[in-house]
Amino acid sequence: MSAESSSSSSSNSPTSVANMNNVSALFQTAKKYEELNVIGTGAYGTVYKARDLHNGGQIVAMKKVKVPLTQDGIPLSTLREIALLRQLEAYKHPNIVRLLDVCHGGQPLDREQLVLFLVFEHVEQDLDCYLKRAPGPLSENRIRSMSFDILSGVDFLHSHRIVHRDIKPHNLLVTSSGRVKLADFGLAKTYDTDMKLTSVVVTIWYRPPEVLLCLSYNTAVDVWSCGCVLAELHLRSPLLPAATDTQQLQRIFRLIGRPSEREWPADCSLPLASFPPCPAADLRALLPRAHPQAIHLIQNMLVFDPAKRLTALDCLQHPYFTDNPNL
Repeated sequence: MSAESSSSSSSNSPTSVANMNNVSALFQTAKKYEELNVIGTGAYGTVYKARDLHNGGQIVAMKKVKVPLTQDGIPLSTLREIALLRQLEAYKHPNIVRLLDVCHGGQPLDREQLVLFLVFEHVEQDLDCYLKRAPGPLSENRIRSMSFDILSGVDFLHSHRIVHRDIKPHNLLVTSSGRVKLADFGLAKTYDTDMKLTSVVVTIWYRPPEVLLCLSYNTAVDVWSCGCVLAELHLRSPLLPAATDTQQLQRIFRLIGRPSEREWPADCSLPLASFPPCPAADLRALLPRAHPQAIHLIQNMLVFDPAKRLTALDCLQHPYFTDNPNL
């Protein structure tokens, strides 16, 4: 069962909630951590830099999440989300940020929400900061290595039936050695074959056509976002910046070409005629420093039809990586 479908369970069902009296047994108290400063905030929580007082002062990242409570307690869907994160941690994948602990922030005063802290390993910078601080263009080997890391992490998630749904430079952490780790799984859900993204999901510049057109989606949503990020590694600036959904679609069609009538989804409420015909742009001209195999890879990730996009595993098996095995 997906996390989204589980949320529809009745709050009166004894299996759908965990009683608040059991919170202490489920999660440790967050008092073992000392908050130092805010790293970032978003729609799904605030992230703090903190010190682990029980582990030699180790620096960690704590994501503060407010969980709405039912009349009876914590929704089972929340516990499933946390169990999912813990399951991922058991694999210790090198391209997934490590979840070290899950804590509660004490009894809520209004009893309408519970404060949880997800404690992750701390990585000093995200990819957005890394690109802004880079003194010049990244080397081809560095781009190839980072691209492989990103796709390796995404393939790991997809192999466990998880769609990240918010792949973007802010959610990709870069270690001191230059390795990339996927972070911020606040939007990740186990998926069914016919779900739709809510309007708040996926930063617009990395949003694929099927999301902008309010169609069902699958793991291909992450591959599109990764294609945008891989191009950004070459450009050191976003590939498709736009302000609205309509502008985003127009930018996409100017890049990959407007789809034909045959390609346009039958269940799309927006007519194809809403967009002027335009041919595909030459990606080689947009990314003049990119290796030809990198161009071919990105072109096959940024495909209008999700079914025709490469999968994350396909990407890892692309000649761009297999012809250069020292990754």
